[in-house]
Amino acid sequence: MPKQLLSYYKNGNYTVKLYSDGTKVKETLANSFVAAFPDSIDLKITDYCDANCPMCHEASSKSGAHADLNTPFLKTLKKGTELAIGGGNPLSHPDLIDFLERMKNQGVICNLTANERHFLKDRELVLSLMKDKLICGLGISISSYNEEIIELAKLNKNIVLHVINGVFTELEALYGKGLKVLILGYKCFGRGKPFFSEEIRRNMDISKEMLPLALDKFSVLSFDNLALEQLDVKSIISNKLYEKIFMGNDGEGTMYIDLVKGEYALSSTSAVRHKLQNDIITMFKNIQVK
Repeated sequence: MPKQLLSYYKNGNYTVKLYSDGTKVKETLANSFVAAFPDSIDLKITDYCDANCPMCHEASSKSGAHADLNTPFLKTLKKGTELAIGGGNPLSHPDLIDFLERMKNQGVICNLTANERHFLKDRELVLSLMKDKLICGLGISISSYNEEIIELAKLNKNIVLHVINGVFTELEALYGKGLKVLILGYKCFGRGKPFFSEEIRRNMDISKEMLPLALDKFSVLSFDNLALEQLDVKSIISNKLYEKIFMGNDGEGTMYIDLVKGEYALSSTSAVRHKLQNDIITMFKNIQVK
């Protein structure tokens, strides 16, 4: 099925095209992209999670609280803005579906990230959310090779497998399956700081050495900005290609919002946090990197 255009809009001095397969194209006639509002937001909606992952940078737990999903600034989100919804376990939030419906009606593009065990537990719910287009993209965080999830991801091109640099050590097992994979940088934040070890450091070094062999083994292989730095991706591809595919530094068109604590920041590992305000542009301007 050919990809469909989900949203097309102007943001500051550039235009954004979002397609149904997750492709995002930003174009400008200027020398750099200068956003008027965030076109992508990392949104934490709950701190509740029963997985107890030892590397969790959010330090989520069974005692974690759910956020209020009626916070005023949400009404000021611009049409076409992408939300990367996470937690904690976002599938555990009792108001999730109502929230997704409101965002869809507002023209906001919702994507969701779930831990592998939570996805398998609520598989039918998640697939129904995708079918109803309440979520456009699904990220499944995996810590090891899981045949059931791999087979599903092979069939659904809107599923992206999320793996953490230094933690996931089976990247070769994913080669040649037509998968979309996102490598996340290891975050020494929350529980991730005390969990970091020499073994993880060695795994990161091995991944860096092997990365040139992995670049053409996936339908899509992408990286968050921290992984780009840790794996030194820029050193193994041409400058021309890097400039073409690099989506910008944190804070240029992105931001992090913790609805549970009522805070926003440049990214999820930022030490400097600000209290939520009622307008997304006001908050963005306060952390924006130009």
